[in-house]
Amino acid sequence: MSFIETEEQKALRAAVASLAAKYNYRDYVLPKARKNEPLSELWAEAGKLGFIGVNLPEEYGGGGAGMYELSLVLEELAAQGAGLLLMVVSPAICGTIIAKYGTEDQKQEWLPGLADGTKIMAFGITEPDAGSNSHQITTTARRDGGDWILSGRKIFISGVDQADAVLIVARTEDNKTGKLKPALFILPTDAPGFEKTPQEMDILEPDRQYTLFLDDVRLPASALVGSEDAALAQLFAGLNPERIMGAAMGIGAGRYAIDRAVEYAKERTVWKTPIGAHQGISHPLAQVKIELELAKLMMQKAAALYDSGDEFGAAESANMAKYAGAEASIKALDQSIQTHGGSGLTAEVGLAAMLGVARIMRVAPVSREMILNFVAQHSLGLPKSY
Repeated sequence: MSFIETEEQKALRAAVASLAAKYNYRDYVLPKARKNEPLSELWAEAGKLGFIGVNLPEEYGGGGAGMYELSLVLEELAAQGAGLLLMVVSPAICGTIIAKYGTEDQKQEWLPGLADGTKIMAFGITEPDAGSNSHQITTTARRDGGDWILSGRKIFISGVDQADAVLIVARTEDNKTGKLKPALFILPTDAPGFEKTPQEMDILEPDRQYTLFLDDVRLPASALVGSEDAALAQLFAGLNPERIMGAAMGIGAGRYAIDRAVEYAKERTVWKTPIGAHQGISHPLAQVKIELELAKLMMQKAAALYDSGDEFGAAESANMAKYAGAEASIKALDQSIQTHGGSGLTAEVGLAAMLGVARIMRVAPVSREMILNFVAQHSLGLPKSY
């Protein structure tokens, strides 16, 4: 396993960074976030350039690369403050699951659009009472002749207003045991009986969160992804990419915050000396730089393991990367604001507007505590605590 990037990967980084500079945080993202408008122009151009679906199979219009390259794309976008949240969902989770487990018809219908960004698929797993326990999902799918009938509710589902469909995690009933088993369904957002309600969030972000209501939504048999008996494995095939991409977004955002702090610390002069010359400023920034680089190494390891097919190794590393990326990102933003002093809280600088979004990374897409549970149980061999 080598983290010396190929010339193609270096070129990809440079190309994405060039695009992101055109859609930077202050000029493009922050004004959009203040109006709660999606980053549609950036998404469309990134799709046309092949960045959105770089991980999807070439035969379906993707780049034929891996999760390493997709996380690279998101990191570089986020490093300009232009991270695309729906990259975590549409190509990374939904695209991966459909590419691995979808029927040929599902692949033909969805993957080309997911690859070039002309189609978006949201991911519906979180529920009010289930929390992080995917085994307790209550959204149900029952057979009715050749169709499926879905009923239930989801919360904190990102970007549903931009999506053509939602990949819904529901449960079917095992007639032999009476137990409920998870299954995945592609649910078009214009399906009768499907309703979405925006959730009022106290943070500035371009992508809105939604509560979903499924009132006896009828879907054809072709909506089922893969096997109804293997959906738990299918589900987790998408969750490792989710964690890797969450780490990428956090690391990129942390890079953005530190870059702004370094710029300011070089320019801001007090008593004839740039403030960056003082260890009280320089040492905390250097420490955060180290922590971001360590998180990035774990993200690269997780992506490389995932692309190699080592699912357990990828799960451990992906959880660790998500943890490290979130913590380093929050610390980087806090230190950047501190470096700026009072100006760090002004609308002109825009760093304070990132606080809420950065804080989300500690609780989503998986909480810090659940990651610690995973590491304690699976990496350390301690008794399960929940």
